[in-house]
Amino acid sequence: MTNNQKIFGFHLEKLKQWFLYWLALGIGFFVLVFLVSCAWIAVDVKERCMMAQSRYEGDCVEALIQVVDGDINSYQERNNAIWALGQLGDERAKEVLEKYYTGNIPEREPYDQGISQYELKKAIKLVNGGTNITHFIWKPEQVIKNN
Repeated sequence: MTNNQKIFGFHLEKLKQWFLYWLALGIGFFVLVFLVSCAWIAVDVKERCMMAQSRYEGDCVEALIQVVDGDINSYQERNNAIWALGQLGDERAKEVLEKYYTGNIPEREPYDQGISQYELKKAIKLVNGGTNITHFIWKPEQVIKNN
């Protein structure tokens, strides 16, 4: 192989450099988006905990459980609490999540017209020890402990 070898009219060495440059740029962008998403999730969970604790007694998980179980709360609030409980992955939420889970997941589910079976399924999986890759960036224990 010589330095003058061309593919589609481009020198092979320049093509390799171009490919590596864009590969590194793409990986960097992916990592940045992942980190920002993890931070966003952590902030959102903390906000939902603080909102629940402003209305109910107990730590973050206990207050979120009461939001899910409280019929006076809107479905939107209850579904958001279910999502937050799943993100926290605390086993104490298992009972209330399973209480509302029917296993009947409709094709389309309005988030504000009922308890989301899809969110319940995801939350139950995480509470039962499912992998949550965002926990490498933020620690749920700190959210529970600090609220």
